[in-house]
Amino acid sequence: MAFEALKERQSFVWGNAPFEEISHTIADVHRGVVDALGPAEGKHWLDIACGTGDLAELAAAEGADVVGIDFAAPLIETAKRRAAERGLDIAYSVGDAENLEGVDDASFDVVSSTFGVMFAPDHGRAAGELARVTRPGGRLGLATWTPDGGIGGMFRLMVQFQPPPPEGAGSPLDWGRPEYVEGLLGDAFDLEIEERTSVFEQPSAEGYWTKFSPAFGPCKTLLETMDDEGRMKVHDAFVGWLDDNFSSSPGGAITHPREYLLITGTRK
Repeated sequence: MAFEALKERQSFVWGNAPFEEISHTIADVHRGVVDALGPAEGKHWLDIACGTGDLAELAAAEGADVVGIDFAAPLIETAKRRAAERGLDIAYSVGDAENLEGVDDASFDVVSSTFGVMFAPDHGRAAGELARVTRPGGRLGLATWTPDGGIGGMFRLMVQFQPPPPEGAGSPLDWGRPEYVEGLLGDAFDLEIEERTSVFEQPSAEGYWTKFSPAFGPCKTLLETMDDEGRMKVHDAFVGWLDDNFSSSPGGAITHPREYLLITGTRK
């Protein structure tokens, strides 16, 4: 089933905000994925749905020959600028995780994706591409949000304000279920799956909203489609959810645990 209209929309949405302003809040996850994949030096490394390049920069700084692909052109432009500023040689390009055109079979020693490939609507095709481009004995590293964790809860909160996805589109949070990942990737990779937690702290729920809402593309784009009343409804729901679940007192500091799967594998 084709999801081209949805992917075109997603490409716009994810590129419609300065994601680099919040990408550092998952720096521990990027570090964890790189460390789990072993020494980077000399490896031909592909980072899929690379965003603004945080993980790609870590791998390149440790000596990997890195290619980064994302379907949001503005994010790729930011990643290119950042690499130039840091003196890193990273080959960035716009591309589709479900159809990695121009990427040869078995051409990478390491393939990674941090909260990226999970958003491709056709999970089977995306998983097939992960397997296709990884050489035998090569390494796979993914981080995916769990459905029952802190980000899963956020997604469930926000979905009530979003239009429904097209029929047949997979839920991104399915990638956070170990048995589902085994079904997608277990034939091609020997997998190890570990649940971890990344914690995000802010002085208040309002401070969290102020930092998050203009820099997270799906939220920013949603708010731009609404009138003042609609935007206030989203704001109040979000801030109330944070206060109710992640603060020890109303208006107090927020400690938001964000559970995820660290998925590593070796290509069979």
